[in-house]
Amino acid sequence: MDSMDTQQENTLETSLRLAADEPAHRPEFFKILLDSTVYVLGTAGAGKGHVTLEAGSNISIANWHRADGSPVIPFFSSLKTLQGSIDNEESYVEIPARSLFEITRGAPLILNPKSPYGKEFLPEEVRHLLSDGIGQKPAQRTVEKDTTVLLGQPSQYPSRMVNSLTQLLAKHRNVKRAFLALMHDPSVDQKPHLIIGIEADGDFERVMREAGTVAGDTAPDGEPVDLYPVQEGGAGLSDYFLKETTPFYERKSAGWLRSVLGFGKA
Repeated sequence: MDSMDTQQENTLETSLRLAADEPAHRPEFFKILLDSTVYVLGTAGAGKGHVTLEAGSNISIANWHRADGSPVIPFFSSLKTLQGSIDNEESYVEIPARSLFEITRGAPLILNPKSPYGKEFLPEEVRHLLSDGIGQKPAQRTVEKDTTVLLGQPSQYPSRMVNSLTQLLAKHRNVKRAFLALMHDPSVDQKPHLIIGIEADGDFERVMREAGTVAGDTAPDGEPVDLYPVQEGGAGLSDYFLKETTPFYERKSAGWLRSVLGFGKA
């Protein structure tokens, strides 16, 4: 994408480009998308163009077909992007992205299919987006009895995953530190897998969900990654992370910022 195209991007298109290149931006992209207006090929009643959809409105949305013949609904981040993706004049409807996802539940969609940057949305991902604003929801596992696990550090450091998680966690001011380990629970897993420990203030469920999304997109060879809430004074994994490892991310203190900016002593 050249500099002129970049200058003409709207907020959604900028967010899509950043998310395509760096997984740390994907949670923010989902938020922006759900608050955006998008364009679809089709008609709403007798109208086209900017149509206000009321309860009970009839809307007809065009399908395109993939190379294998399966249908997919294209939608576009701007009218300009839509116009650049078709060869002939066609009717279109301007619609909130959230409304589009709601009325097309169960169908696959693709954003900006003929542009340098696009994103396909499968039905399960859309369901999670509508329920909690995050494209994929990590599975939760509860350990119901004392379990002995083996903990250590990975021989091959997952630099890409750690870099993306660092960028994501820096966006959340309540996150204090984050840690990395390799864990093996012989009773459950055949081989070790990565585990991320996150220490944060207050309720940080969304942080864990967003971190799970980014970790899932960047884990080496698509391997599973566990996330664990770290607490001062906690036993088990919290004790290991806090005493035996060095955090890969640590929030800078306000005092550090004040001293650098010259507003007083740290």
